[in-house]
Amino acid sequence: MLEFIRTHRRLMQFLLLLIIFPSFAFFGLESYTRMSDRDEPVAKVAGQSISQQEWTAAQSRQLDRFRQMFGEQFNPAMFDTPEARQGVLDNLIAQKALAAYVADNYLTVSDDTVRKTIVEIQGLTDADGKFDKERYKALLAAQGMTPDKFEAGLRRDLAIQQTNAVIQGTAFSPKTVASRIATLNQQVRNVQELPFTPAAFKSQVNLTDAMLEEYYKKNAAQFEIPETIKAEYVVLSGELVESQIKVDDADVKTYYEQNLARYKTEEQRRASHILISAGKAASVGENANAKAKAEKLLAQLRKSPGDFAKLAKENSQDPGSAERGGDLDFFGKGMMVKPFEDAAYKLKEGEVSDLVESDFGYHIIRLTAIKPAAIRSMAEVKDNIVDEIKRQQAGKKFAEMTEQFTNMVYEQSDSLKPAADKLGLKIETVSSLTRKPNPALPKGAAFNQPKFLAALFADEATRNKRNTEAIEVAPNVLVAGRVLEYKPVTKSPLAEVKTVVEERLTNIEAEQLAKKAGEAKLAEVRAGAVGEFGANLAVSRNKADGVPGQAMAAIMKADITNLPAYVGVALPGRGYSIYRINSVAADAVDEVNMKAEQQQVDEFLAAQEMSAYLGVVKKRAKAEILKPVAAAKPATVAAPAAQ
Repeated sequence: MLEFIRTHRRLMQFLLLLIIFPSFAFFGLESYTRMSDRDEPVAKVAGQSISQQEWTAAQSRQLDRFRQMFGEQFNPAMFDTPEARQGVLDNLIAQKALAAYVADNYLTVSDDTVRKTIVEIQGLTDADGKFDKERYKALLAAQGMTPDKFEAGLRRDLAIQQTNAVIQGTAFSPKTVASRIATLNQQVRNVQELPFTPAAFKSQVNLTDAMLEEYYKKNAAQFEIPETIKAEYVVLSGELVESQIKVDDADVKTYYEQNLARYKTEEQRRASHILISAGKAASVGENANAKAKAEKLLAQLRKSPGDFAKLAKENSQDPGSAERGGDLDFFGKGMMVKPFEDAAYKLKEGEVSDLVESDFGYHIIRLTAIKPAAIRSMAEVKDNIVDEIKRQQAGKKFAEMTEQFTNMVYEQSDSLKPAADKLGLKIETVSSLTRKPNPALPKGAAFNQPKFLAALFADEATRNKRNTEAIEVAPNVLVAGRVLEYKPVTKSPLAEVKTVVEERLTNIEAEQLAKKAGEAKLAEVRAGAVGEFGANLAVSRNKADGVPGQAMAAIMKADITNLPAYVGVALPGRGYSIYRINSVAADAVDEVNMKAEQQQVDEFLAAQEMSAYLGVVKKRAKAEILKPVAAAKPATVAAPAAQ
């Protein structure tokens, strides 16, 4: 198991990411119940169906997450496999099963937790850094959601997250395991290499025409010229829609007047206080003593008001403000307990209150400053208002145009012109498209996306030259295309590629000769013969020093009971190498490596715990896959209109 963790570290990280993704993401959250039920379900969980469209949308969301995580290193082809699609479906099933488990067991989170999560969502604060409730409601409305609906889903997802955290937190491994792994990883083996390279054996290779013909036939795919398409396409994007929206001064003025409350800053006051604690649990005697002490301090302040800060430092029992001379900084209404607030808002600047009793005890308050209410001018907030109006109008207009675009490219399937003319879009032409994205083209190009290319190369598009459906290739980006010219796969004649065939076959034959010679030499050196080994290399599981991975695996697994020890390894493309292990040493394990190994083991065990737990939850939810993944490969679908 421990060797598996090390050799499959990237896989383990991937599996941990796939255990359970939070299903909520503020803008773009798609409620499971909003998916279309018109297509045939692919799975059932807890009495609910998972539709083909829901599955496709989940794959799209996951691709977007990985695209953000890996940036330029992201390769969509990694996820275009039955295994990846199965992983998404399993994750979707797990999410639904967990949601059912949370609901059935009345698991929930507090209102404060939900509130704090919402407040921390990026993009929901105004220019002053305060939570903008109106923007929150407006953006939810643009997604067809109410705050109650969103917060109910968020509460469920947070409960699922907490449940996951508890399960994964049960994983435990003794420190001795991590210590043993760290020790093995630090072990250094001093080796020398005796290589047998294909280049040294090329002169011994004799090729015949029959051999060339046989290789050409067996490897016909290597000499195929891929199918290509010349196509025209149109793109509808949220950015384009927003650029078409014009906002005049009258619109700005109306918006400003209707949302004036957003630009108001209520009066704030700054105060210092001295607190003598006497909470609800205080006895009658304790309360009387606290009051007497507070009255004594108040009498002192009446005589010497300038001593307020000094007396606060020496006597106040509010640890948060005592060190600052009782200073509480600025606050607005609703931020302090009611008795304190009422008293503070009656004082004049510089004035000291009488005793104020609250649930915390007795306060003596001095008002130190007043920041009057203010309204930001329309000129100050004009740019923000213009952006807000554009976003709101663009969201609505894009939803309308999406529906028109989707319907028109489908209903008038022999041309893109009607949709382009109606919506003010430009028809573009592109040549030499292949089934997979071309890395030499811009990654963000709509026509260079896997989903769009798959639609273009579908039989209906290539055979009948009909429009593809409207394909969502990125958030708020739809593209539809039509094949103008299709060139099927062709095969280069042997005469044209003979030189290439000769070169490849020569390399293969030379590599086989190198392997044969290396294996013979390995038997000789094990029997005591001398070999011309190279320079000494100090290698460990953490430091390969240029030694290939396959060779490292063989070296670290070799029996070192009797030294020197010998291992032979076939290295594709490099021939064959013999490694002589001369000595073994172990470096001391440092604390950093120990912690790293402990973390890896804990993550692996957490994944096992979570996997076992999900198995039980899915069984209880009677999860059932109705279609094999290979048979139910998600089809490209039109983007649903925004709701």
